[in-house]
Amino acid sequence: MTDPIYVIGHVNPDTDSIAAAMGYAWLLRERDGANTVAARAGAINPQTAWVLSTLQLEAPILLTDASPRFESVMRRLNTLLPESQLGAAWTLASKTGGVAPVVDEDRKPYGLINGLSLFKYFSTTLGPRPGDTTLREMMSARCADAADTAVPKFSANAHIRDSLNKILRDDYADYWVVDDDSLYLGIAAQREVLNPPRLKIILVDHNEPRQSIAALDEAQLIEILDHHRLGNPYTHHPIRFTVDIVGSTSTLVTEMTAEAGLSMPPSLAGMLLAGLLADTLLLTSPTTTPRDKDSAVRLARWTFVAGSPLKNETIDSFGGSILGAGAGLSNRSPHEIVSTDIKTFETNGFKFAVAQVEVTDLLQITDHQTALNGALNDLRDKRGLDFSLLLVTDIVRGTSRLLVSSNAPPVLDDLPYPALPDGTREAQGVVSRKKQLLPALLGLLES
Repeated sequence: MTDPIYVIGHVNPDTDSIAAAMGYAWLLRERDGANTVAARAGAINPQTAWVLSTLQLEAPILLTDASPRFESVMRRLNTLLPESQLGAAWTLASKTGGVAPVVDEDRKPYGLINGLSLFKYFSTTLGPRPGDTTLREMMSARCADAADTAVPKFSANAHIRDSLNKILRDDYADYWVVDDDSLYLGIAAQREVLNPPRLKIILVDHNEPRQSIAALDEAQLIEILDHHRLGNPYTHHPIRFTVDIVGSTSTLVTEMTAEAGLSMPPSLAGMLLAGLLADTLLLTSPTTTPRDKDSAVRLARWTFVAGSPLKNETIDSFGGSILGAGAGLSNRSPHEIVSTDIKTFETNGFKFAVAQVEVTDLLQITDHQTALNGALNDLRDKRGLDFSLLLVTDIVRGTSRLLVSSNAPPVLDDLPYPALPDGTREAQGVVSRKKQLLPALLGLLES
């Protein structure tokens, strides 16, 4: 089996990001025989959790950092006890490339036997003139006597980059790799540590590095599948790069599935349908295209079938439940509200973040505004931003209100959204951060 390829969306993933990762990983396995694994770069939000539970699906694996870890270069070599004879170490080392790990009965690393440790042992024990000592006598010594007990230990989950200075300073060719309890797992060779394999990554639903999994530059980026503005990362080699004007990445995955002559299993199709309906606000957002509507119909045909968890649903009923599952201010803390569905941007010297939350009535803002403003200010300060925004979207009436952190740049006064007496801004008819709010914001900041 080849190394896995992780298909992963942006940090603070929404339903479309999770659905696209799951759907595209499935398609690449089914169509191309690729060893793809769906992953996520952050916690599952309430809406996505409801969808996964309803469809009886497991969430993608959590992968927050692409930086190689010691477990990626570890070899699970056989071991010897300290009381074992040196002859057994000689036999083991001849099979492992010259190293024999000596481990206590409780799996605690004791020492490594290699060519250098053997030479030091024989030099100390026999002196410069071995005399009449036979090879048989030398090989009957204890492994504990010839082992190097000062070999560094590294946790399997530790990032290699964090230990490079120590590795380059120390004169060791091999290292212990241990678990969280410092128990033996394997051995890592220096040559492998200094040139670890890179994680293979496919990005979906974003293409800006600041919205990606951490340490993306240490991974091997293979492909990008997205429907947002360009902010693509630097790559060493050409990659497949698809950015298209549709309302959701789930639409693109659905179209590619149909082009391959395939249909998805009902639950997975339901996941893609949920991603599509969530991103397009039940096909009412200005980002919605005819292609999104066609894909919704196709996914519905694959989803609402006998044996499916959604066999009695329709696009409208399922979509309404999806939007309702993610709406509201009372069931989450202010910090969670401003940091769950958030994207960061940088332009013309400004660093800022735009969060979005869905509600069924904008009157909910009144009871939470003070706390939300405080959370926006904390978010701004902790992330070193110039300002932060929260777009509160009424999914029933198709309109929004905008909350802005304090001490925002004066240029934001010219946003085309009138200020209200409570300090919020009325964003009449605005429901899309990507297509409506962000262009107006960037237009001001870049002018």
